[in-house]
Amino acid sequence: MSNEAAATKFTHDQIEKDLVALVADMTADWDLSFTGGVTPETRLMADLAFESIDVVQLVVAIEGHFGRRKMPFEQLMMVDGRYVQELQIKQIVDFLARQLDA
Repeated sequence: MSNEAAATKFTHDQIEKDLVALVADMTADWDLSFTGGVTPETRLMADLAFESIDVVQLVVAIEGHFGRRKMPFEQLMMVDGRYVQELQIKQIVDFLARQLDA
């Protein structure tokens, strides 16, 4: 990671804006019945039909965008040793805000 990326401070609002844009770009070509655009309330699985490979691709895109590798996404995606069944954009934003502030 470059020193510039390590020194960058992201606000909660900037993280939200960037993540919404990443997800919207990622799903732009998908044939979805979902309307209204990606918002903090958007659910990855129920609204955007994400599958596990899509989540992996999103993690890679997030790490690349924010210049941080090996963030502990298992803290977000696992509860009591089981994978969560649904994630909202706002949950990922809150996770990223904690990680990027660390």
